[in-house]
Amino acid sequence: MQTELSKKLGVEHALFGFTPFPAVAAAISRAGGFGVLGAVRYTAPDDLKRDLDWIEAHVDGMPYGLDVVMPAKKVEGVTEADVEAMIPEGHRQYVKDTLAKYGVPELAEGEASGWRITGWMEQVARNQLDVAFDYPIKLLANALGSPPADVIERAHDRNVLVAALAGSARHARKHAEAGIDIVVAQGYEAGGHTGDIASMVLTPEVVEAVDPLPVLAAGGIGSGQQMAAALTLGAQGVWLGSIWLTVTEADMHSRALTRKLLAAGSGDTVRSRALTGKPARQLRTEWTDAWDDPNGPGTLPMPLQGLLVADAVSRIQRHEVEPLLGTPVGQIVGRMNSERSVQEVVDDLTRDFEKAVDRLNRIAGRSHE
Repeated sequence: MQTELSKKLGVEHALFGFTPFPAVAAAISRAGGFGVLGAVRYTAPDDLKRDLDWIEAHVDGMPYGLDVVMPAKKVEGVTEADVEAMIPEGHRQYVKDTLAKYGVPELAEGEASGWRITGWMEQVARNQLDVAFDYPIKLLANALGSPPADVIERAHDRNVLVAALAGSARHARKHAEAGIDIVVAQGYEAGGHTGDIASMVLTPEVVEAVDPLPVLAAGGIGSGQQMAAALTLGAQGVWLGSIWLTVTEADMHSRALTRKLLAAGSGDTVRSRALTGKPARQLRTEWTDAWDDPNGPGTLPMPLQGLLVADAVSRIQRHEVEPLLGTPVGQIVGRMNSERSVQEVVDDLTRDFEKAVDRLNRIAGRSHE
């Protein structure tokens, strides 16, 4: 599964795998794809350094990248405490009441929240880059659009390609004007923050909008047939995230959550603002239902919602309160029915990709049989 972009990056398959787990990122690269480590949870630079050291030791010299969350425009002088002070007391009480309704225990004394929206603040991302640029990363992706101009320049000075996610052709054109190298066209079906346009419509629109820049198709892709469709639509590769959540190398810290993912169908996700304040596709749970309830206070805008629910989400995950337990995941969750290794997933994807291409060749009368 070779394209101009995969050849440029020196990978066997034009298959880019986004994951928060270092072991999964390294395994994707070893399997012939391109592993991309999500950095948003690394609020301490030393933690990111530790995991990049680990990847370096386990990637067998294959290329990999980093995904950060960095706003294109800088907001000066705003601290996390300033943002916390903007959260209404009524919303705080709603969180307390919802947790009490389901009997969610407190975190142990001294146990810090494992997830904070701090990772969305620009200075945190810049600290991450100060660490990452000491490593031979080949790609820097940004989930909040184009990175600031100085970051793009800094990456290019190190021969690091820059990618940005887009949910519309208009967004994609802005990325191209900003000087990025790769556009990730992320369709409505995708897990996490996503727009309103489905992949089948979005991918060719973005390809046309930013030509000749390479485009990666994302959202709802979890089979070789879908990868073939993405390349047929003009993409130079695929960007996969959700499918890695149930691989054996993933460190989910929750068997209950893994069971829920394996049991879920493609209709068991919802786009909700419950996690961050922006629409993000995730498992539908009684937690997302509570925030979408018209009788509730409604969600707050980003980053207020993320700070509001950070401790609550950690408590739900730590104590595995199943009715409330969820995670960002795309509609492809309906295909995630068994735990497989990364290598097995890549083997299945590439084998089915080849079958799909052979089928198209037969349809077109180009069969060599």
